[in-house]
Amino acid sequence: MAKVVLVDDELTMVQMVGDLLRKEGHEVIPFSSLDAALEGIAEHSPDLVITDLYLDKSGAKGLDVLKKARSLSPPPVVIVVTGFGTLDTAIDAMRAGAFDYLEKPFKVEDFRFTIRRALSFGEAVSETTFLRRQLKKKYQFTRIIGNAEKMQAVFKMLERVADTDSTILILGESGTGKELVAKALHQNSRRQNAPFIPINCSALPENLLESELFGHCRGAFTGAIADKKGLFQEADGGTIFLDEVGCMPPLLQSRLLRVLQEREIRRVGENTPIQVNVRVVAATNEPLENRIKDGGFREDLYYRLNVIPIQLPGLRERSEDLPLLVAHFLRSRPSGRTGRPRRVSSRVMEILRAHHWPGNVRELENAIERAATLCEGDVIRAKDLPASVLKSFGETAEAVDDSAEADLPKLQDSSQAPASAPMGESGRGNPAIPETVDDVKPLRIFSREQEVAYMNRVIDLVGGDKEQAAILLGVSLATLYRKLTEDEKVQ
Repeated sequence: MAKVVLVDDELTMVQMVGDLLRKEGHEVIPFSSLDAALEGIAEHSPDLVITDLYLDKSGAKGLDVLKKARSLSPPPVVIVVTGFGTLDTAIDAMRAGAFDYLEKPFKVEDFRFTIRRALSFGEAVSETTFLRRQLKKKYQFTRIIGNAEKMQAVFKMLERVADTDSTILILGESGTGKELVAKALHQNSRRQNAPFIPINCSALPENLLESELFGHCRGAFTGAIADKKGLFQEADGGTIFLDEVGCMPPLLQSRLLRVLQEREIRRVGENTPIQVNVRVVAATNEPLENRIKDGGFREDLYYRLNVIPIQLPGLRERSEDLPLLVAHFLRSRPSGRTGRPRRVSSRVMEILRAHHWPGNVRELENAIERAATLCEGDVIRAKDLPASVLKSFGETAEAVDDSAEADLPKLQDSSQAPASAPMGESGRGNPAIPETVDDVKPLRIFSREQEVAYMNRVIDLVGGDKEQAAILLGVSLATLYRKLTEDEKVQ
């Protein structure tokens, strides 16, 4: 069902068209004057606007309604109708953004067909806009997880170079997120609506890689039965990501150098140059200087690629980001039993911190996925972790004692006073424990204050990210917001 604004000064027309639309299941909001229509369109945010081009004898024009509708965000689809149809008015309406143009009198079936087509078009545009926004949101720099100092330095560099055409060389061990950074660079550049083409230079043999990158013409080699565009042509106007560029064969290195210098390619079997407008982002998990020394990589190509280097730290270099990353990976793997986000025990977090993570963030993601799959409840225990991770802590799956594990990770530090004193202690020195009768508060208020303090502490520990905090606390984001705003004492 769609929301349709109908604008016409002929009441019989409004009634007839309104009845047709309601029979199709749509909500109809009619207007018979220009001023009311202009005000009502903004108020109701319709999916479709149907307006007469000539509303009354005073000369009010439906084109004003059309322009008002097109100024909304998102704009509705607009169909203009008139009994005084001419080619000029049709052209004016289409130029102003109308989807279609109908002349009175029109056939009912033609009208219904136009309405359905207009609404289908509107849905397609809305879906495309939504997907683009989601894609951009997905690869925004803020979606790359990390509060560590080294990651903050990476973010600052990305912000400075994203919207340039400079060639980027991303350096980092396997699993540090080099392709994710490349996608973020593309999505935050002026090339974001053009293609992003990734290719792994180590995954294809030399003859296939050349054809993939630069294309070939028919008959260039056995099996070349038709002309084929290369990935540089496919990426024209956008970004090409060359992963593991250090593995590129020497012959292709010289051809890539020419692309970077001349901004042109030649297909296999053809001498005619083809101009391309492509930004190159390359990545390597080994220092290219070593490959240059052993003769495996061209020095001149290295300097062409290394215009702006971005070094990604290994996970062991930013262990303070482990709780954030764990919470991020658990968000998409809720408990099958309760549907709530899973949590990790304090013992699990100790084990994760002790591991060296040679596979970096990718290894952590795989470990959390395995643990979430094998987990029997809402809390991931040490026995759910891979043997390689347990080994770093001197444990085995068989020897793990679950009874010693707490249900939640320890989120407090030495600067935070304990919420309550152990049994048998007087509580002196703890500001939460009353020293005199005048300090006593109702238990309800005391519990509320401690709960708020604990939630705010968790939010501080995750850098103010309430979504991450909600996951660690085992509540929904809506519940966290509700608890933080239950009374006026909470900021």
